[in-house]
Amino acid sequence: MCRNITALRGLDPPASPTEIADAARQYARKVAAVSTPAQMASPEFERAVAEISRATAELINSLPPRRHPPSTVPPLRRVRGE
Repeated sequence: MCRNITALRGLDPPASPTEIADAARQYARKVAAVSTPAQMASPEFERAVAEISRATAELINSLPPRRHPPSTVPPLRRVRGE
């Protein structure tokens, strides 16, 4: 659905709460067609991000380990210039 959301399961070290929240925020922005800072600051949007973050962390933690790490590096782990 969204090319900007990268796989978080199987990272070493594991995905941080910040990485999970950033992915949740990107997902919520995409599905809700939210693009302005005012829309992203709304309580409804923040509540949705928190719920998506919780569900994402629960999903990642409930799945078995991956055999191989993800092929794409999450944005917060990228070195400038990549």
